[in-house]
Amino acid sequence: MSEEGDPGYRPLGGAFRKADARGSLPLAQKRLVLVTGGHRRLGGIIAGAFARAGYSIAIHGSHDTRLDSALALTLEENGTEWDGFTADFADPESAEELIALVAERFGRPPDVLVNSAAIFGQDRLNDVRADDLMRHYAVNCAAPTLLTKAFATVPAGSGDRCIINILDQRIDHPHGDQLAYTLSKMALAGLTRLSASSMAPQVRVNAVAPGLTIATPDYDEGQIERLAEMMPLARLPQAEQIAESVLFLAAATAVTGQTLYVDGGAHLRSYEQDFMHLAR
Repeated sequence: MSEEGDPGYRPLGGAFRKADARGSLPLAQKRLVLVTGGHRRLGGIIAGAFARAGYSIAIHGSHDTRLDSALALTLEENGTEWDGFTADFADPESAEELIALVAERFGRPPDVLVNSAAIFGQDRLNDVRADDLMRHYAVNCAAPTLLTKAFATVPAGSGDRCIINILDQRIDHPHGDQLAYTLSKMALAGLTRLSASSMAPQVRVNAVAPGLTIATPDYDEGQIERLAEMMPLARLPQAEQIAESVLFLAAATAVTGQTLYVDGGAHLRSYEQDFMHLAR
């Protein structure tokens, strides 16, 4: 469905806004979520789940907000009010400004923040560089920290507001691969607990820790099947299941300070290397 030929849809910047029968926009009836890294891959699937749940969506990308085709279709089919925002979290201060930009564009601050944007590199203790450590920390922890600060301080109504951080199941049994990434996600897990305590009761803060979900070209089909058999549940999570868990936490008004593992049980076991090196 497009806005052309349908008087109920009006483009505003990059947004589709569904009007009521009188032509006004029922904004007060829609909760607003900001999904960082929300234009593609897991972030895009999370954004699509919020669209189907009736949310308005602010979609962040580091350098562009070109949508995955499936997400673009979902936004169109659901008549979702949405807009895109670019901010390179390599400069974490750009993250702190993002909340105000979203509030200005939509006329209200977000009710939900999903810190999904992340970078991922290959390094170990014997070859990691200071630049690797600082770059991963900036994007994967410092930017979410400053977003959390801005989210908490922006003037907002009295309704339920919450933050959901996307972690990684490896934080329970870290191995030596992707050291800078792992340390940054462990720091983000610490932020989850710290901010949940300090920001209550005004803001709830929780996390979802996925397992291997969207395979990169580093994996082959047979390897994925063998890895699934190595999980305690003998299966890997689907990206849609992770998105469902994020939606659950967004609506779970009595829950804060929790990390929900969606990983086929992987966090219960210790793996000596990253999954990309196993079951080959």
